[in-house]
Amino acid sequence: MTDQTMTIREMCDTFDVTPRTLRFYEAKELLFPIREGQKRLFTKSDRARLKLILKGKRFGFSLEEIRQLLNLYNVGDQQLTQYTRSYEIAQERLADMIKQRDELAEAIKDLKEQIKWGEQMIASMKQSKNAAE
Repeated sequence: MTDQTMTIREMCDTFDVTPRTLRFYEAKELLFPIREGQKRLFTKSDRARLKLILKGKRFGFSLEEIRQLLNLYNVGDQQLTQYTRSYEIAQERLADMIKQRDELAEAIKDLKEQIKWGEQMIASMKQSKNAAE
């Protein structure tokens, strides 16, 4: 590896992704490695983009949202548009995640109640069976 480029294997090892993942991101126009025949060389810019892609995926951003945000880097306003749109999408995603968390918490509460009811029913049935014997 040079300071300037990394091979696909080095990218995979560094970012814990598969070659297939990198090729997929390239096909989706998220990464733009230098092509030398069959060989792909990833620049410092590609590495920065991959970090942002992986972070965006972790936060639940769609690949299309990530692609659009990455493309805003070169708008020419010192990344103001990119940061602003990233902030807006992050706010929306946070609201979605909080809603999902609250819905999950409610489902957990309901399931615990159902389990408790089931335990009581089983205990009651066992008592009835033992009394009949």
